Amino acid sequence: MMVNYVSAIVFVLLLVPGLMVTYALRANPGRALVVLAFWLIADGLVAAAIRLAAEWERAVVFRLGKLSSVKGPGLYMVIPMIDWVRAMDMRVQALAISRQQVITKDNVPVTIDGVLFFRVADAAQAVVRVEDFRYAISQFARTSLRDVVGQMTLDELLAEREQIESAIGSHVEKDTRAWGLHVESIRMEDIDMPEELKKMMSRQASAEREKRANITKAEGDRDAAINLAQAARTMRESPGAMQLRTLQTVDGLGPTASNTVVLAVPVEIMNVFEQTVNFLKERRGA
Repeated sequence: MMVNYVSAIVFVLLLVPGLMVTYALRANPGRALVVLAFWLIADGLVAAAIRLAAEWERAVVFRLGKLSSVKGPGLYMVIPMIDWVRAMDMRVQALAISRQQVITKDNVPVTIDGVLFFRVADAAQAVVRVEDFRYAISQFARTSLRDVVGQMTLDELLAEREQIESAIGSHVEKDTRAWGLHVESIRMEDIDMPEELKKMMSRQASAEREKRANITKAEGDRDAAINLAQAARTMRESPGAMQLRTLQTVDGLGPTASNTVVLAVPVEIMNVFEQTVNFLKERRGA
């Protein structure tokens, strides 16, 4: 709660005239003490009646035990010894949800913790309807987290965290709105699973990655075979393509001394053989 420095200033300002009156009555010490005593009591009551609330605060005023009004921000007046004031912080507050074990829909034990972000929307209802709204909403968030996660499988819990957080926030907001509270959001911080389950999931992920790698390699081999077949058709349709490819292969070996290329049969003779074979096939067909 913001420090009420205005009351102290008012008390000092009103005390100065009282001291002056007491000094004027110094000839009669008894009367001076009585006046000073009454002046101090009146000064204290006036100073206590002036209160100050910050921009983020609201003052819930109870008059003789009954809800009177909600004051603030800024200066406001109360009746000392009759009014009781409860200051409420209207800013967004963060509340940690302690770790708890939850059984998922597929019977997997997980340990979850989180953070709840909320604010007081109605200061009067937050004071009147619930004894300790921070403790109440924390317990409600714990039970809601357990209920929502208990209806999810482990895969859904790991893959749909945002949807689960939204569902928990809506569940808590619906039941705490009557308390004058508004849930901004809820975030799950950590989801802890048994070590054996972590190892199994790691092996499953490794197998899945190996599966994708094998599929990718098979697709690459298939595409390479298709391209080689197209290249073979192109070389067969072009008489000089094979000779050019042979020369490119020889040139790609490099001019270093460690590479020695020996052509046992000249390329021209190979072409002659190929043309002879084609000629004999045509004669046989004729």
